[in-house]
Amino acid sequence: MNPSSISHPHAIIMVGLPGSGKTFFAQQFSEMFNAPFVDSQFISEHSLDSNASEEVCQRFLAEIARTKQTFIYEDNNLSRVRRAEFARWAKGHGYKPLIIWVQPDEATCRRRIQKGHSLDTINFDAAGKSFTEPNAIEKPVVISGKHTYKTQARTVLARLGDSNRPSRPMTSLARQRPEVRRRGISIQ
Repeated sequence: MNPSSISHPHAIIMVGLPGSGKTFFAQQFSEMFNAPFVDSQFISEHSLDSNASEEVCQRFLAEIARTKQTFIYEDNNLSRVRRAEFARWAKGHGYKPLIIWVQPDEATCRRRIQKGHSLDTINFDAAGKSFTEPNAIEKPVVISGKHTYKTQARTVLARLGDSNRPSRPMTSLARQRPEVRRRGISIQ
């Protein structure tokens, strides 16, 4: 499935704790399907000014939105409020928001963070406290941060395929039987 050929473009939002595997999945998915990937954390780490990094991210997103191509976005989407803001923005630009929640256990996240030296314990704990799990209204695709990329991608592609199928008209559950012509039989 090529995301650029999907009938309705998606704004894929990566959600999960630091160290869950969001960036790994997003990079792999982006490469496999030639979908743009905006990693706001990468931009902010390489910017001299935090306000400038936010502005650069917004500019990238605005340019991508003009293409009407499915894209992947990873930001500090720890809170439901922030995800809702992004979903409104995406819908306003003609996109269908799709939340992918990468969900390993906390110990795995901590181990990955320590191995990568990307966060200290205090900042990881703060991120964990500010994280609000997606709820049923957000309709997230939940993938395990411990599964292989192939398994994760299959789950996401199934949802993308489902959301792009034309909806079928409601049909009557009652089975219609063809009219049967009965012959009168007389026994003598």
